[in-house]
Amino acid sequence: MISHILLDIEGTTCPVSFVTETLFPYAQSALKDFLERHKDDASISRLINNAEDEWMQDQDEESTTLRQQSEKMQQPKYLRVESYLQLLIALDKKSTTLKDIQGKVWKEGYTTGKITSQLFEDAYESLKKWHKQGFILGIYSSGSVEAQRLLYKYTRRGDIENLFSHWFDTHIGNKKEQISYTTIASAMACKPQNILFISDNSDECDAAKRASLRTLYSLRKGNPQQDGKNHPIISNLGDVDQWLK
Repeated sequence: MISHILLDIEGTTCPVSFVTETLFPYAQSALKDFLERHKDDASISRLINNAEDEWMQDQDEESTTLRQQSEKMQQPKYLRVESYLQLLIALDKKSTTLKDIQGKVWKEGYTTGKITSQLFEDAYESLKKWHKQGFILGIYSSGSVEAQRLLYKYTRRGDIENLFSHWFDTHIGNKKEQISYTTIASAMACKPQNILFISDNSDECDAAKRASLRTLYSLRKGNPQQDGKNHPIISNLGDVDQWLK
């Protein structure tokens, strides 16, 4: 029997277009100024160092070439790292450090009113209903936990952050690996088979299913992936109720 519902964000509760057309461009344009203003803050300085360490381990050709070019220039560390982060954004690479920094940048955008998040209309109603019915709700996204919380706090229809009891990002593990979902079940203090995981990525659903979670594939217009493989398909979170019985 399902007691916990674990959700992806992009393409599941939030349109992919909001992320690609609003969040990513905002972070890209605001990144340099943000790092310059906060480079001496302890938490941001630590993230800058983490990004530099990641860069040193990144053997992709684009990263290696940029590193070689950067070494020839006399620039402050934050500017060198900013160029690497911009490369990661351009390549849409899943970097945990980049996600952590983006979360900090987006926080400024949300709190100053420059960004307001957009959710699917059916997401608002379904999340509130499930919470009222006693289901334990959690989020598992490649975006940082901070970014996740902000997205649900600053929505066009108000703050719904309090509907969720658990938040997970890639610090807990890769979303396409079985062990991540086993770890999440443990963190939720719940048997894997009592968790329903909903995502627009079939590889993530595969990994969750191998960990004995129940799965649903979110097939929405505008989602990059349109193949749910052998997972039950929904196109609206209102369709989930039949799977909660």
